[in-house]
Amino acid sequence: MNMCHTKKLVGNCLAMNKQKALNMLGLAMRAGKLVTGEEMTVNKIRAQKVKLALVAEDAGKNTQKTVKDKSAFYQVPFANYFHSSEMSQAIGKERMVIGVLDSGFAKKIKELISS
Repeated sequence: MNMCHTKKLVGNCLAMNKQKALNMLGLAMRAGKLVTGEEMTVNKIRAQKVKLALVAEDAGKNTQKTVKDKSAFYQVPFANYFHSSEMSQAIGKERMVIGVLDSGFAKKIKELISS
């Protein structure tokens, strides 16, 4: 039985999964599989290279709308699950928008933030 299914540990597992997803972002950054910043991410979405678009939950409304709309139009999964400080710490740069270019990293991050 998975430990995350017991009522006591659900909150703890959510935090663990969030940290694992942030660790994956850092690993993807070191592997060169991320694009960062709004303009570069939107350009890669248009070029259909982005497998997952992440926008900080505290990003401006225009930034969120721009990336969300482009993601929807080009059928790219979109999430605003992380705070900008969490994302920035994970990748080592201050950023509000991140595009994951690798399907393997994108799949694992989606699994972690949706569970």
